[in-house]
Amino acid sequence: MEGKPGPTSITRRHRRLSDAETRDRMLRTAIEMIDRDGLTVSLEHISFEAVIRAADVSRSTAYRHWQYKDQFYGDLVRELARTAGPPIVRDEISLIKHVLADHEDGLTTPEGRHRVMIELIRRLAVFDLEAVLASPAWRTYHALCATVSGLTDNDLRNQVQAALAESENTRIARIADAWRALTGLFGYRLRPELGTDFETLASVLTVAMHGLVVAAIASPDVAGRQIVASPFGAGPPQRWSLSALSVAGTALTFLEPDPHAPADGQRLTQVNRAIDAWASQRS
Repeated sequence: MEGKPGPTSITRRHRRLSDAETRDRMLRTAIEMIDRDGLTVSLEHISFEAVIRAADVSRSTAYRHWQYKDQFYGDLVRELARTAGPPIVRDEISLIKHVLADHEDGLTTPEGRHRVMIELIRRLAVFDLEAVLASPAWRTYHALCATVSGLTDNDLRNQVQAALAESENTRIARIADAWRALTGLFGYRLRPELGTDFETLASVLTVAMHGLVVAAIASPDVAGRQIVASPFGAGPPQRWSLSALSVAGTALTFLEPDPHAPADGQRLTQVNRAIDAWASQRS
């Protein structure tokens, strides 16, 4: 444990930061260091003094806010849990629009829309898994999920679990919104006999993604394993990853063509407008 240091003799030229600004800058700097270097269970590789220097804040202010470094680590873990998992909406939107532009002719018939939707799922599943595996913030999130039960401070463990749950619920809500928008535009609906909702679909897909990420970390071949197939009425055989098969299979368990969906020749324009509106809500 570290006590308060004596006053620093360094004269700073910039204005004195408030306690709130110091806290925010210190936590953001520490998260950037973790994103760069990775997370260990103990956080011992994160030096409190190094964070102070990198954040360019006053040592006296930092130690006034956190008398002991364990207090800082507690706040840091809570903040990591709260902000876990960066959004990748912009790149996803770009991929969606690219796929739609390549298959514009297929949007005018129910059969064509089905093939386009399956192709979209196939491409997005690969993209999402690769993005997660390449993201330091996502690796930190999974490390937190795996280690939170080992935190010895009961209050801290409960707070981190609550923050992770809030982060997870927010992500599930976003995924549900995306599926709700896209399935409607592609002329699909939830299967009435299931009596379920898009949040449940999003939850099942999220659980599957977590499992694939853990499996890919333990066995990298999982992420890249592919088969040549034409499942789910996708059209000509193509390369399918395990993640794409998982997502498509799950989605089609929940979804079916909507017999009341209107047929029109302006669906690409409608889809693109809906995608832009959805993306702007998350930017």
